[in-house]
Amino acid sequence: MTAPRPIRFFHQGQLKSVTGLPPTTTVLQYLREHARCAGTKEGCAEGDCGACTVLVGELDADGQSVELRNVNACIQFLPMIDGKALLTIEDLGASDDLNPVQQALVDCHGSQCGFCTPGFAMTMQAIYERHQAQGTRPDRQALADDLAGNLCRCTGYRPILDAGERMFDAPARTLDRAPMVAALRTLREDPPLQYEASARDGSPQRVFAPRSLEDFAALRESLPTARLVAGATDVGLWVNKQQRELGDVILTGRIDALRRIEAGADGTLRIGAAVSLEDAWAALSARVPALRELWLRFASPPVRHAGTLGGNIANGSPIGDGAPALIALGARLVLRRGPATRTLPLEDFYLDYMKNALQPGEFVEAIEVPRPAPGTRLRGYKLAKRYDSDISAVCAVLSLRLEDGVAREPRFAFGGMAAIVKRAAKAEAAVNGRSWDEAAALAAAQALREDFTPMTDLRASAAYRERAAANLVRRFWLETRANAPIDAGSASVWQAVNLQRSVA
Repeated sequence: MTAPRPIRFFHQGQLKSVTGLPPTTTVLQYLREHARCAGTKEGCAEGDCGACTVLVGELDADGQSVELRNVNACIQFLPMIDGKALLTIEDLGASDDLNPVQQALVDCHGSQCGFCTPGFAMTMQAIYERHQAQGTRPDRQALADDLAGNLCRCTGYRPILDAGERMFDAPARTLDRAPMVAALRTLREDPPLQYEASARDGSPQRVFAPRSLEDFAALRESLPTARLVAGATDVGLWVNKQQRELGDVILTGRIDALRRIEAGADGTLRIGAAVSLEDAWAALSARVPALRELWLRFASPPVRHAGTLGGNIANGSPIGDGAPALIALGARLVLRRGPATRTLPLEDFYLDYMKNALQPGEFVEAIEVPRPAPGTRLRGYKLAKRYDSDISAVCAVLSLRLEDGVAREPRFAFGGMAAIVKRAAKAEAAVNGRSWDEAAALAAAQALREDFTPMTDLRASAAYRERAAANLVRRFWLETRANAPIDAGSASVWQAVNLQRSVA
């Protein structure tokens, strides 16, 4: 353990040093209550509405530039931006010198009540910066996908999307990153963060942010009851909504060894536990294009930028969308305690509702995803009340290998159907070794009744879940059958709606 020190980051053109604030002070609370930057708004305080969107910058691998990503300030704890750059609406153009994003919003009447506008502007700035760096220009659908984490009740989104297109018409004017690079290089020389202050209830609380995997493993082994925090996209709600205290906290976001994606000689994809959801899903989708829609509908871009795949898996929500995809792909977890590691199939990791196979002092080091075998057919389906940024009622990722028209090695993984994400063993047995035809699909759909007894809640009734899951098995057959398979997009009501909108 290192000596305690302040939280240090770059904000408004200078290095900031913070002491004395409770460790679970959110970035939003710091901005509004301490930095007096009231442009960033509080809406939902749970990462859903995007009113609090800010940009967080980190040095790239070679330390020559800064990567900026939009995140929700309401569920980011202040220690999580130690060593980083924080940009808010105040860092864009002034009222008498608007930048291209702001000017486009004005010209296209992209604001009415204005409460959500700072968040939209910050997301649009992230889009603008990325495409200017790449020399590209997004189409309207790409803009809509990138803006999925920002909600507005006034404008109907059309003028905001108009502004997103218009902002690229003006002469390019990107943010000056040189001061950020210089500051972040200075901050990189700081020792790993150990921050100590009183929690909100007055009890002492410590936050550790180790940078090496070995230090993290040793710290976790010595503090087995400390709360591991990756992106805080769920833990942040514990604090904001349930008023829970976390005790000692260990952050995983500064450990480079956990933030790598590597491909092995045998084609296995190794995804470090601290790889962001956005980067992890991009890698999975590049390997298995059928997962692209599930990637785009997995939460919102700000949540995907902050959250991690390892955190999503370790959290183990029965309605999480990561586990069904990884289980269908035959993923394995690398678990570590001190210097010792073991490998466990992901499907064996979940024991019961919010209970897993981690031993005291153990943590998820990586997720290993084998390359799909030749002839594999896989599809991912997410059913929710909203298309974007919503929690699944049912998530199904279905896979099998076709060999001369016969189904082999089926892996049908479902979320939202039980207390844990799990495979449908009876449905798999109903098709394994059979011709992959309509009768086999019907047998699998019927067998789901033996696999699951879903519950009724606010998202869906048990009857809906049963029927929807069975229908998804049939849809999977329609899309993967040997003769005249249908195009996946033609079976998606959402893609049909988007097509009608584009024609209109």
